[in-house]
Amino acid sequence: EDTSEDRFAFLTEWYDPTAALLRRYQLFYYPKDSSVEMFDVKNQRIFLRRTKYDDIHQEDLFVGNRVNVFSRQLNLIEYGDQYTANKLGSKKERTLALIKPDVVTKIGDVLELIYSSNLIVTKAKMTKLTWSQAADFYVEHQSKPFFNNLVQFVSSGPVVAMEVMGDEAVSLWRGLLGPADSAVARREAPQSARAQFGTDGIKNVGHGSDSLAAAARELEFFFPSTIGHGPSNTAIYSDCTCCIIKPHAMSEGLTGKILNSISAAGFEISALEMFSVDRANAEEFYEVYKGVVSEYTSMVTELCSGPCMVLEIHGTDTPQTFRDFCGPADPEIARHLRPTTLRALYGKDRVKNAVHCTDLPEDGVLEVGGISVTHSCTLYALTSAPTLFPLCRA
Repeated sequence: EDTSEDRFAFLTEWYDPTAALLRRYQLFYYPKDSSVEMFDVKNQRIFLRRTKYDDIHQEDLFVGNRVNVFSRQLNLIEYGDQYTANKLGSKKERTLALIKPDVVTKIGDVLELIYSSNLIVTKAKMTKLTWSQAADFYVEHQSKPFFNNLVQFVSSGPVVAMEVMGDEAVSLWRGLLGPADSAVARREAPQSARAQFGTDGIKNVGHGSDSLAAAARELEFFFPSTIGHGPSNTAIYSDCTCCIIKPHAMSEGLTGKILNSISAAGFEISALEMFSVDRANAEEFYEVYKGVVSEYTSMVTELCSGPCMVLEIHGTDTPQTFRDFCGPADPEIARHLRPTTLRALYGKDRVKNAVHCTDLPEDGVLEVGGISVTHSCTLYALTSAPTLFPLCRA
């Protein structure tokens, strides 16, 4: 078939902060010369003429994802025509990847494995299940001899639940995990996660949904679409600081490497959750920088350009030591003066500098707890404050 003039169409929504309105556009993407075109649905006119734009890739185009077109964050809400749905949507699946307590410290390695297999993580949360929540989750194994041991183990410490998406994600993630028994995995699938990090048939790295129906049910357990927020995150709010892996680093696939670097430096990640921040909340979050740093507007745009990952870092004297580990805000300076810091390793420029970390030592708990009056750069993530990250706790 001649695909030389392929055109993919999507219905998208963009939140216009000045008018506080959701605006709808049709987005057309032409893979031949990677150009885009936008059509304003309400006013029935061309909004953006066909223009070459290299920052969109065909693999980013699926319903449920967000793409950035000239610094506008568009939510892809529907396929615009049947051709696009058939070409780009038919093999996309979502599955649950649950990382068990024995391997939570190796979450960076697991993410590396996921990214290298062309899967993307669309939701993530570190949580701790009670015995009865774990028993509910594994209810289909109730009659099996290993049931009690499994439930006991999965509720023995923090787990990381993730929604993983991609072509045939259900079978792909199970393949990455390998055979359920880690010893068998070492014999039959030496490259698999269980061969590398597993111990036995219960301490075996993780869980993967075994069908699309199971995936839907299990994702609903951790990330309910209707009411409530599922099991809560593990933030402890004491002796801690806050770190945000910025959207550019997430989309460049650096999340696993950054988490590995943090762990290798001896810091404990006591909570982790992915968020998508809207513009108003990003402005509120960075308010303390307004009029202070010239990059304020760009920082806001970056934070809401895609999902970010919020971490709570735990340990004594953490705000200071972790800030030193992040390095100077400018990655170029960091590479000269402090080449082993996170920003030296993973940053691009002062705005896309891989991570945000708590600036003021007394702001650590406030940032993670979200209760400050004086410092408005306090992070309301991982908290009860509904203003900034309303997805957290109800």
